[in-house]
Amino acid sequence: MMIRTLLLLGLLLPWAVSAQIYRTTDEQGNVVFTDKPPASSTSAEPVELPPTNTTPATEVRPRPKPAAPAEEPEGNDISVAITIPANETTIAMGPGNFSVNVEVEPSLSRGASLQLYMDGIPWGDPQQGNSWALSNVFRGAHDITVAVVDEQGQHLASSDPVRVYVLRPSINSPNRRAGN
Repeated sequence: MMIRTLLLLGLLLPWAVSAQIYRTTDEQGNVVFTDKPPASSTSAEPVELPPTNTTPATEVRPRPKPAAPAEEPEGNDISVAITIPANETTIAMGPGNFSVNVEVEPSLSRGASLQLYMDGIPWGDPQQGNSWALSNVFRGAHDITVAVVDEQGQHLASSDPVRVYVLRPSINSPNRRAGN
């Protein structure tokens, strides 16, 4: 019985959503919109509504679990710290561009490189430089880490994660009007 009731409701829902809208004027001259034409007024006119704007949802991929850092060799005193951006930074409305800078102590040894990770995924190739210019980063929260890696890609040291929040403009902005 419950399944039949749910099926009936599912069939009636589109009919209820597509109900006609009427425009009429009350005794005080106020314009009134309603789903039923008033019995006392003969001047009720149907209102044609434009189609609803819709946008397909952004594909949301599950965040991979960060790989457990490799065991660091004993006596390894490498320090890696992200200096820009600060933890919990919000990247203002725009195209999703920002920079990441790190400090490494002591300097990179021969054959060592820096690898940037965003949400546990490598961002670009390992490099010798200590800054990255990121562009077109998707909206949302992102965890950034930087690791010192050797020539084989083994982690020698990693920074603490820094979380950034990227805001991006939406095409469904409430201030956006048709034709603008």
